[in-house]
Amino acid sequence: MLHIGGKDMSTKRKFGDRRDGHWVRDVPGLQTIMTHLMHNRTECEVYMNDTFDVTDVLKFIEKKNLEHPEYKTTLFHCFIYGAAKMIRERPNMNRFIQGRRMYQRDDISLSFVCKRRYTDHAEEALMVMVAKDEQNIDDVTKKIVGDVIETRKSEHSTGGIDAIVDALAKLPRFLLAIVVGLIRLIDYWGISPSFLTDGDPNFTTVFFSNLGSIKGPAIYHHLNNYGTNSIMVTVGTIHKAELIMPDGTKQIRDVVDIGATLDERIGDGFYFVRSLKLLKYLFAHPELMEQPLGEPSGFDYK
Repeated sequence: MLHIGGKDMSTKRKFGDRRDGHWVRDVPGLQTIMTHLMHNRTECEVYMNDTFDVTDVLKFIEKKNLEHPEYKTTLFHCFIYGAAKMIRERPNMNRFIQGRRMYQRDDISLSFVCKRRYTDHAEEALMVMVAKDEQNIDDVTKKIVGDVIETRKSEHSTGGIDAIVDALAKLPRFLLAIVVGLIRLIDYWGISPSFLTDGDPNFTTVFFSNLGSIKGPAIYHHLNNYGTNSIMVTVGTIHKAELIMPDGTKQIRDVVDIGATLDERIGDGFYFVRSLKLLKYLFAHPELMEQPLGEPSGFDYK
């Protein structure tokens, strides 16, 4: 497990708040009722899929990699940056439901799984990046590339949540069931200790699966009832497709399919679709990725 970034602790805690989020008290009645009618996250999954034109982003990446060949930017890094910037401007996407209450997460965290080796039986490492307002695409690339290299120096977990998972898996079945039951109980009440949550993708804003890195297609991946993760995104393989351009002409472009699964209780379809449009806007204007995350994108929501 690797934890990249830092946490925003600027908002004062009140009664009912969690260590990782603040209780949203002005929730519309319908959303409040939904948390009781459908209190499991997997009951509230909605699915979104889209195709991203990445032609201009790939040109941007090619130019960027000439500037720093030791830290090569990839399309996946652009998705990480784009999602962080989108969530920075669309804060309701950074909410979660736990214990039948809605919370606003304190930070923007993005997670993914890193294979230590590209073999069938190689171990996986869990990686979490906490975005900061001052970071741009170069910072994101250097953090991820540097820490992936560090992770792959070892074929086995070296600590953190990976080591905890490995240790729990060795318990007898009856004892493991008791321990997991207790972990789920303290998760419900929002009192899980940091050593159980830090670095766990189930406690992040967005959990990514980069299937394109293994030449796989984008799929729909379920959410988990455990933890606080409300958004799961899979990124597929770059391929060619014929698109109709704004001027009406047809062009063969580089595209990537994505599949997203969201907890519908944190927002509505209108909010979700607008957020997706902002992400696509960033990919259509990749020069914006040079900006710090905290700088407004200038996207027109009309």
